[in-house]
Amino acid sequence: MRYGYGIATRPPLATPETVARLAAEAEACGFSALSVADHILPPYDARDPYPYTVGGAPPWDRSGAVLEQIAYMAFLTGLSKTLRVITGVMVVPLRNPAVTAKMIATIDYLSNGRVTVGCGVGWESAEFAATGAAPFAARGRVTDEYIRLWKELWTAERPAFKGEFVSFADLPFAPKPVQKPHPPIWIGGEGDAALSRTVRLGDGWYPINSNGRHPLNTPERYGAANKRLDDLARAAGRDPAAIDRALIVFDYDERAAENIETGARKAFTGTHIQIADDIQRYRDHGLEHLTLRIPGRTVDEIAGHMERFADRVASRVR
Repeated sequence: MRYGYGIATRPPLATPETVARLAAEAEACGFSALSVADHILPPYDARDPYPYTVGGAPPWDRSGAVLEQIAYMAFLTGLSKTLRVITGVMVVPLRNPAVTAKMIATIDYLSNGRVTVGCGVGWESAEFAATGAAPFAARGRVTDEYIRLWKELWTAERPAFKGEFVSFADLPFAPKPVQKPHPPIWIGGEGDAALSRTVRLGDGWYPINSNGRHPLNTPERYGAANKRLDDLARAAGRDPAAIDRALIVFDYDERAAENIETGARKAFTGTHIQIADDIQRYRDHGLEHLTLRIPGRTVDEIAGHMERFADRVASRVR
């Protein structure tokens, strides 16, 4: 099992000094990657429901303070020689695809191949309008096309592309990414559209556990979704074993949190033994890479949680 840490993207936890310490703590505690969330202009009041909280309210304040994902990744790769950096996940349609391809290739080149590109279609229409992105209603088609364009730029000797939203011919693109054929592309999302996109365009699947419409909040539910992905891969002529299986968990908590309605403990909460058992059961259902949002209001508090996770949880997982 590989572990990623969902690093803070908002001050006051995301400053040059705090980020450097959090990255060092993650590396020292055996995490293999830093995962960076994505928003450019998060609205004060979301027009569309946030998929990953009960009630649909986004889990941030009204300040709008957030670091830009790709620039942040470049900074993070300079803090370590071993940690991978994952876009967790990038809202693909928000950025110019050719410029994005160049930035990712540059970071991969300078980091000697430590980038994984997690890709999502987005959920907030106001952010699309504010950034001048492609139409929100077309975001699925846009995402598919942009990923195909990236692959063309990253792999072709003389890239050329003709699509619905972008076309070009015979343009140079160098340097190419260090990773061959290109940095791994992990597809975010939990529903059938995300599973289909994973099979068609992805090297891995990178969902979140807490989507109310498509919950992956038990090992059995995650396993059922993985089986669905296996079936789709075989139907498309792909080897299911070639697709990485990952998961982002927002609600990791070292306390015995119980559901008010059912009294059931939530996965990834409770005692260290209970959480280790959760991880083992998810692993038995196909999970290979677990990204955790470690709770804490201060760097010291987060560092303490990381150290306890390494000593008391990860050490118990086979």
